[in-house]
Amino acid sequence: MGTDILMISPSMLNLIWLGLFIVLLIIELFTVGLTTIWFGIGALAALAANVFGADLIVQIIVFLAVSIVLLIFTRPLAEKHLNRNRVRTNYESEIGKVIRITEKVDNLNQTGRSVVDGQEWTVRAEKDREIFEEGSLARVVAVSGVKLIVERYEEEAV
Repeated sequence: MGTDILMISPSMLNLIWLGLFIVLLIIELFTVGLTTIWFGIGALAALAANVFGADLIVQIIVFLAVSIVLLIFTRPLAEKHLNRNRVRTNYESEIGKVIRITEKVDNLNQTGRSVVDGQEWTVRAEKDREIFEEGSLARVVAVSGVKLIVERYEEEAV
C-alpha cells in the first residue's frame, strides 16, 4: 500500500504538476511576493522531468531543487529590478524637506507642530536643548513614529 502513491500514471502526474503550476501562479498574481512563482517554475521543471520519463521521486527532487535554487539566486535580483522605481512611502518622502514650524518646538516641554503637505505633524528637535520658534524653518532629518525630527535650517544667500 505504501508504494501505491508511486504508481500514479504519467498522464495523471502531468495534470498534477500542471495544476500545481496554475495554483502557484494564481497565488503569485494575488500576493506579488516573488515567492510562489519560483515554485511554479519548479512544477514546470518537474512536469518536464515526467515527460522525459523520470520517476516520481526524481520529479519531486527536480521540483524542490529548481524551486529553491531560483528562490535563493533570482529572487533578490528580481526584487531589485522590480523595485527600482518604488515610490517612497509618506514618511520617507518627508525626509529632507524644509518645513515651517507652526508651534514652538521644545523637546523638554514636549511641544512642536508643523503642517507638511496638508498634514499636521508632531515635531521634535534633533538636539534636545534646541528650540525652534513658531514661523522658523527647519529641515526634516528623520521620522520617528508620527514625529518629524528636525534640524535648524538656514536659508542660503543668493
